[in-house]
Amino acid sequence: MPTVHVHNFSYGLLNPVLGYLMSCLGAFIGLRCATRARAHAGTQRALWLLLASVSLGATGIWAMHFIAMLGFTIPGQPILYKVPLTIFSMVVAVVVVTIGLFIVGFGNSGGWLPLATGGVIVGLGVASMHYLGMKAISMPEMMSYNIPLVVLSVLIAIVAGTAALWAGLNVRGIWSTIAASLIFGVAVSGMHYTGMAAMHLNAGNGGIYGAGQNTVTGGVAASGFVLPLVLGIGIFSFLALIVIMLAPSEDEIRADARLAERLADRPASHRR
Repeated sequence: MPTVHVHNFSYGLLNPVLGYLMSCLGAFIGLRCATRARAHAGTQRALWLLLASVSLGATGIWAMHFIAMLGFTIPGQPILYKVPLTIFSMVVAVVVVTIGLFIVGFGNSGGWLPLATGGVIVGLGVASMHYLGMKAISMPEMMSYNIPLVVLSVLIAIVAGTAALWAGLNVRGIWSTIAASLIFGVAVSGMHYTGMAAMHLNAGNGGIYGAGQNTVTGGVAASGFVLPLVLGIGIFSFLALIVIMLAPSEDEIRADARLAERLADRPASHRR
């Protein structure tokens, strides 16, 4: 059965660079949200962690994947996506990041066990998102994978997930956040293209090298669905960045809390 030749860089470096920058942006927003979450407790911590999860999962991971996929082409054949499965892959990315962040964000034991547990959950979820996203492509070709490369992509995803959670617990300053975001972008991009290198397509009935016509049905073109969704996530990221810029920093939140505690401890006569 003949192998179908695909192109992952149809527009040169445009898609990899844009995808990498989007991944870094999502990581930066998510980590800055995590710093605010550390300074709060209860509901406020949960809300900041949820915003961090959406930023990391939707912007930093899912959007990077599909921006890169916009540069994926098969000669002579349109690329169509199954809408429900594509959206489900984004939900998976957000949910697993949420679980991981809540494990380390509300874990009372500390240490490496919550971090490792959350990192494995996030990594497996990121890998699942990637391969669900690939499954969402509607094509007549038969898809197969190089198992060692698949395993490597999953390991990269676990390392990236663990590193992101560790950074969420420890990174504080702007420059250290930027450095962590750049590393996260490399890891997510590396995972994506390792997974793409693991994929092989063989022409099936109706495929571009088969006996039938090279038509594909049962999906929506990227320009009509994926691209607008990515643009929507970009707008969300811009608004989230504004929220972070306007919100008090971690140090300011802690300083206000200490001041409130000192005022609460003063005798009533001194507060008059």
